[in-house]
Amino acid sequence: MQARGAALPPRFFVGCPAERGEIGLRPGEDIMQRLAGKRVLMFVDDIYEDLELWYPRLRLEEEGATVVVAGPEKGRSYAGKHSYPCVADAAIADMNAADFDLLVIPGGFAPDKLRRDPKVLELTRQMHHAGKIVAHICHAGWIPISAGIMRGYRCTSTPGIKDDLINAGALWENSEVVVDRNQISSRKPGDLPAFCRAIIEHAV
Repeated sequence: MQARGAALPPRFFVGCPAERGEIGLRPGEDIMQRLAGKRVLMFVDDIYEDLELWYPRLRLEEEGATVVVAGPEKGRSYAGKHSYPCVADAAIADMNAADFDLLVIPGGFAPDKLRRDPKVLELTRQMHHAGKIVAHICHAGWIPISAGIMRGYRCTSTPGIKDDLINAGALWENSEVVVDRNQISSRKPGDLPAFCRAIIEHAV
């Protein structure tokens, strides 16, 4: 955990999925490793939405997945909207879509920066066209919009980019989670439990 920044504050663990019984655990029972062997790619840059990165990362690791958080520079610490740091495990330029089973894109304002990186768009398109899960939450829809993969897909997002998605040909819904073929989307941090459940169910 030290490589990712300081120890996570208690608020990150309040009402966690296991604590709420969302994953069907009984007291003292080990968590299931339903995603063992799966590799997950996440993107990070400054002003990412803290919970929308850390909640899925920890939840998917909890299920046995290997999560690689890639940023513009490997080893650099990126600050979230609420100032929580995330150190990039790898550089986006070094990533290969064939090495991953699914892509999870956190929101915040980082996606507006990342969508300008041709490599980010290439990875997103390649994973989408390979039929791999592309999951995006809140403002993260900006990246699949710029990657040109939203036309004809049902989705949701923060209302702030609703028009952007519609203009890109998407069919927008006001739902906590929308699953359409290989795409999974949610609106906001409050939707994270449903977002992660959908990712896990469709990645198994």
